[in-house]
Amino acid sequence: MVEIDEYSGRLKALGYIVVFVVAILIARAGYLQVYDGEYYAHLADGNRIRIIPSMAPRGTFFDRNGQLLVENRPGFTVSLLPLSAKIPDDVVTRVAELLKVPKEDIEKKIAAHIGFDPIRVKQDVTEDIVTIIEEQKEKYPGVVIEVQPIRNYLLMEEGAHTFGYVSEISEDELERRKGEGYRSGDIIGKFGLEKIYDSELRGENGGEQVEVDVAGKPVQRLGLKPPVPGNDLVLTIDKNLQEATERAVDDQLKLINAHGAAAVVMNPQTGEVLALVSRPAFNPNLFAHGISTKDWNAINNNPYHPMDNKAITGEYAPGSTFKIVTGTAALTEGVISPTDKIFDAGYHWIIPKSNAAGEALGWIDFTEAMAHSDNVYFYEMGNRLGIDRLEKYARMFGLGEITGIDLPYESDGLVANRKYKWKVFEDDWYLSETFDAAIGQGFNLVTPLQAAMVMGEIAANGKRYKPHLVNRIVSPEGKTIKEFQPELLSELQVPANVIQLVQNGLHEVTKVGTAAGVFAGFPLDIAGKTGTAENSQGRDHGWFVAYGPFNNPTVVVAVVVEQGGYGSQSAVPIGRKILEAAFHVTY
Repeated sequence: MVEIDEYSGRLKALGYIVVFVVAILIARAGYLQVYDGEYYAHLADGNRIRIIPSMAPRGTFFDRNGQLLVENRPGFTVSLLPLSAKIPDDVVTRVAELLKVPKEDIEKKIAAHIGFDPIRVKQDVTEDIVTIIEEQKEKYPGVVIEVQPIRNYLLMEEGAHTFGYVSEISEDELERRKGEGYRSGDIIGKFGLEKIYDSELRGENGGEQVEVDVAGKPVQRLGLKPPVPGNDLVLTIDKNLQEATERAVDDQLKLINAHGAAAVVMNPQTGEVLALVSRPAFNPNLFAHGISTKDWNAINNNPYHPMDNKAITGEYAPGSTFKIVTGTAALTEGVISPTDKIFDAGYHWIIPKSNAAGEALGWIDFTEAMAHSDNVYFYEMGNRLGIDRLEKYARMFGLGEITGIDLPYESDGLVANRKYKWKVFEDDWYLSETFDAAIGQGFNLVTPLQAAMVMGEIAANGKRYKPHLVNRIVSPEGKTIKEFQPELLSELQVPANVIQLVQNGLHEVTKVGTAAGVFAGFPLDIAGKTGTAENSQGRDHGWFVAYGPFNNPTVVVAVVVEQGGYGSQSAVPIGRKILEAAFHVTY
């Protein structure tokens, strides 16, 4: 009897426990439904609703006359879309083999992937790849084909250093640019104008909200946000002049068996860059859809560095083009008058430095010395001025600092000066180095753009305008968002008659001086200056700077030919062809 009562007590206790547990479960269920129902409903929706982003087309480029330069075209991208589960390893292997992409590269992208964005494996694939994936979907679960805008550079290599290129954002860059709205797989500007104006060109990505089943397969579209295209750029570049400049450079390089060159064409009255060329070049379309190892090696291993924009990063001794600075300084400081004559015996009487070809011109004045690029005359100008005053005027012209052009990686060059030599070599300054500086040798270094700016200041009666490549930024609807006006940076603090004397000397260069032979019969009055810069790595570099028309300058040209020899033979012919194109000269 006692055992029965004990057993009954246990059952009773167990019953109480069961009732207590059930009551707790009912209460918890009620709590979840009443108080947290909305929260868990949201989580449930998150398990069955996905946002699939769509890329916005980048803004296009037009030249100053409305001619299309850079556009977008539709292309197919193979992506992985792990909506509900990890992409199986055998599928990754199959995709790698089909696309000829290293499997480890795909695995790295998968490992770095966060959220539900597509993992873009390869862009701009061919239609046969698309057909295989679409017809064999059972072999490629989680693999999708996206139709994306692909950057298309219509001029191919022409203008490449100006336009730049785009590519997929790297993980390192994504980390550096946190908070700027970039996401894994985004296409961004990596070089040129594409890089500088990336935020204006990017646009706003759209997206598609879809409902998926338990297997992660989309079953219906719930919403759509169309992507907003980026803003367009109307450039200062003249397409026809750009193409003519490219041809002039290429033809001359082929003729004289040279490989590197740069040319800048701009309006000295506004700072607008009309053409910009660097050789050798590269095809930016190779980067737009993911450059292959073979193509990258061909570019990267080229000994003449096609990725360098020599027009703004190449630093060269200016040679005799620097005599513009020396002459301006000498006349302004009064160490020589326009009519004073110096006797050129072929070498200087203090330090026996000679003319380039050993010639002796006898008694010559400023205009004759400039026209014939006489070294002995300008050695003496350096002797009378001293290095400190030469440095002062070089900096007044804007040398030794970047111009501020809207392109990345611009070099600042170098102005010869005592402090630099002491800092680098811990040595005193010598008179022979002043002689070298006065004719643009020694420590002096300039970029082709800086050389164009110096000539442009003389052409614009002392005014220096900031160079720029974009005229307007325009919305997709055609509304001008921003228009760039000429920006005056500085003015030469020299008398007007000094600038006129320098202008007259440069005019004589193309009439009776070192460029007269090439410019014989040219229908417009042109001012110019040749230069030959010593090069320790091989043949001398050839220079030519010019502007025209002489009485109302609207075009400045600067050309350098690496290891081209005398500027009168290597660079001047390019300059003439550019000026012919600029002024529509026909024969």
